[in-house]
Amino acid sequence: MKRNTPKIFKRDMGAPALPFRIALGSLIIKEKLGTSDRETVEQIKENPYLQYFIGQTHYSNDVPFDASLLVKSP
Repeated sequence: MKRNTPKIFKRDMGAPALPFRIALGSLIIKEKLGTSDRETVEQIKENPYLQYFIGQTHYSNDVPFDASLLVKSP
């Protein structure tokens, strides 16, 4: 999939995408916990197990990404 991505998507259009593991992992966490976008990001920020689940290699107390990146477009 990564090899074909540059051909399909232009780098100068729109917001940069999250890496696949972070995007999918965050959506799984959001659905399992039944939380809002902001609550999901806060849960990931505070929980080292959730950070590991989305592919981070070490614990960080920083917000991993902006909650607005989880919003579905119309």
